[in-house]
Amino acid sequence: MKTVSLLSLALLGLLAGCAALGPDAPRAASRTEVIFDHPENFTDVKDMSSPTEKGRDSILSQIRDYLERDATSRLPEGDHLKVVFTDIDLAGDFEPWRGPEWMDVRIVKAIYPPAFKFTYTVTDASGKVVLQGSESRRDMAFDTHLLIDASDPLRYEKAMLDDWVRSKLRELNKS
Repeated sequence: MKTVSLLSLALLGLLAGCAALGPDAPRAASRTEVIFDHPENFTDVKDMSSPTEKGRDSILSQIRDYLERDATSRLPEGDHLKVVFTDIDLAGDFEPWRGPEWMDVRIVKAIYPPAFKFTYTVTDASGKVVLQGSESRRDMAFDTHLLIDASDPLRYEKAMLDDWVRSKLRELNKS
């Protein structure tokens, strides 16, 4: 009887701890910081033709999570990367003139390439700036790349970011 009670208490404690974390719980510190400067003004971070703030935030969260994982794994130990996005234009666009059944379908064609505008700073463990700059990138050949996860709706944007991370952080690893 005591074993069951102790087990029940332990399980309740675990569930309460998980519930306390919730979706808005602070995340562990990352060596990559991603900031979206006035995302309401970005060219296209829409979840549908009549966009929602919740949809935009979800898309930006996916981009942030991907960049944090990808860049942190490639940063030299002790370095910190800060990326501030000032504009994003997702691949594809909505074409409501196709009719009501197509209102919320993102049409991906070569005439709608993905684009990013951002600044970045890499600092070493002492806080000294070792690399910085600004980027305005548009992948005009995005639809010709071989991509691993064709089901990911942000596959073109993630591929662009991955290419940038690989090329920029390669410079750091040479020194």
